[in-house]
Amino acid sequence: MSISYLDTHVAVWLHDGLVGKLTQAARREIERSDLLLSPMAYLEMDYLWRRKRIGVRAAKMYANLNGTFGVVLCSFPFPAVVSMAMDCEWTADPFDKLIVGQSMANEGSRLITADELVRSKYRRAVW
Repeated sequence: MSISYLDTHVAVWLHDGLVGKLTQAARREIERSDLLLSPMAYLEMDYLWRRKRIGVRAAKMYANLNGTFGVVLCSFPFPAVVSMAMDCEWTADPFDKLIVGQSMANEGSRLITADELVRSKYRRAVW
C-alpha cells in the first residue's frame, strides 16, 4: 500500500465529514493509501483552533481521524524533514514548507492537498 500525507485542510474536511470538497482523485488516494499526518499539519490545526478558524481542538480532531480513517502522526526524523523543507524556496509559509518537506523526505510520498501553489510546485501532490 502507498503512503499519502494529508494536508491540513484536507484533514479538517475529512474530520468534518466534508468529503464533497474533495476531488475524486483525492478520495481515491485516501481509500488506497496508508494515511499520515505531518506533525506540522497537527500544529497548524492547533493554530487554526486558537485563531477560532476551526471549532475542534487538534488532539480531538487527530483522535477522530486516527479512529475513523487510520491516520497516523508521522514520526519521520525531523532533521531530514527540515533539510527537504529548505529546498521549498517557492514559499515562505513555514507550515507549507514543512508539510511538503515531510512528504518529500519520506521517499517522495504523495501529499493530498487542495492548495494550488503546493500542487503547482510539488509533483507528488494529489488533488
